[in-house]
Amino acid sequence: MIKHRGFPGRLTGTDHQYVIRRANVKEGATKLVVRERFRDRKATDKAADKGFLTAIWHHFGEEPFERGNLDAGRLSWFFMREILPAEEPFDPASYEAMLKLNLKIATVSFPEVFAADAPEPIWDDEYED
Repeated sequence: MIKHRGFPGRLTGTDHQYVIRRANVKEGATKLVVRERFRDRKATDKAADKGFLTAIWHHFGEEPFERGNLDAGRLSWFFMREILPAEEPFDPASYEAMLKLNLKIATVSFPEVFAADAPEPIWDDEYED
């Protein structure tokens, strides 16, 4: 499992994680599924979504990226909307699965992340393990 060095580990000040520390050797990678985001989600959940998508954008841009140590639960909130499979066939239960940012949908869903005047993100808990 590739570990994305420099990627933030979690939303600062919360338990909303963005990466996992080690692969699940016994059971394998957690399968990515499509999760519905409802409007009545908590403010911290919305902030975690925004922070994660910001990290994806600044870390990978529009280039395909390997799932690696990115948290399956967090990815699933974006899967098949803002984040798409980048290969065929696609294995949603593989750490080696290739993904890509769907910039067209992501800019509509999170315009503040892609705005020309958006500030450069500062993370105080970049993943280095």
